[in-house]
Amino acid sequence: MQKYAILVLPAANRVYTANSVQLMRAELAVFGGTVLEGTIENVAEETIGGVDYLTFHTGRLTERDVAYLSNLSSLYALFEVTEDALRPITVRRLDRYDSDLLTIQKYSGKTNELFTKLLFNTTALSTDRPAELLDKPLRVFDPMCGRGTTLNQAIMYGGDASGMDLATKDFEEYERFLRTWLKNKRIKHRATSGQIRRNKVTLGKHLEVEFAADKDAYKAGQTQHLRFVHADTTRCAEHFRPREFDLIVTDAPYGVQHGSRRAAGAAPARRPAELLAEAIPQWAELLRPGGAIGISWNTYVLRTDDLHQLLAAAGFEIRHAELDFAHRVDQAITRNLVLAHKPAS
Repeated sequence: MQKYAILVLPAANRVYTANSVQLMRAELAVFGGTVLEGTIENVAEETIGGVDYLTFHTGRLTERDVAYLSNLSSLYALFEVTEDALRPITVRRLDRYDSDLLTIQKYSGKTNELFTKLLFNTTALSTDRPAELLDKPLRVFDPMCGRGTTLNQAIMYGGDASGMDLATKDFEEYERFLRTWLKNKRIKHRATSGQIRRNKVTLGKHLEVEFAADKDAYKAGQTQHLRFVHADTTRCAEHFRPREFDLIVTDAPYGVQHGSRRAAGAAPARRPAELLAEAIPQWAELLRPGGAIGISWNTYVLRTDDLHQLLAAAGFEIRHAELDFAHRVDQAITRNLVLAHKPAS
């Protein structure tokens, strides 16, 4: 067995940094249980030369193993440990764009982008085809996307991103941010937005963007697509096709700052359990058989068993329930995540 060491990337958020090693242990276990050729063993926190690392043992990493591990959410550097040295291993991340796509937005309530990447990775590895994380641009839906952290992660990995959110300010701020970012980066794109109307009834607003990492790819039609619908997530079937997505990745309302308006003129529904009970069966219809859903949520407002039951009732099978992703965000929020698979038959 060969020993390896991961230097963990410090997060700008002090609280998240304190939890990052614990979270990476769980994330590494998902990689090891799904796509890595060897078994991950003896995972430990270890100080080497006065610096803290996460170490593990496995068979010698293949080139494809390294390609997977390069995308661990908080990985800063990867080393092979020898008797007297750390040998750096060249990492090859999936990232197509500059990191400021994920980091430049700053606002109250933003989900930490490293956690979003962890949730994205572990959801992608919970499908019936986990190798697609490397092999295929994924179609991703965030049904409560806020200002688009999950959408941006999907874009970063080269996939197509779709989202919904009812908050007008979030829709407007994300449209402003993305148009400005694409322009400043001189990324070839085409963006349109406006009202969604059917039978003379306004159903919401939409933003549609087609773009590519370089001009040659754009001219060749090798483009990515983003769609953001400003409407209630419980009406997602009016805006998206059945079986349209490979992944559903979302950060559920914490019951602190978030709310959802159930109908025109109604008061915000601030109970996440009620919202998820109504929405999850509809989200399930938009997911392809064999796809996966990943939800992070505040355990103070919804018990784990209750969320598992909501997912099971919608036809999902829970994955990786034995792993501990729970961590404190602030005094009112202890966040956890659930991963579930939609059976192919």
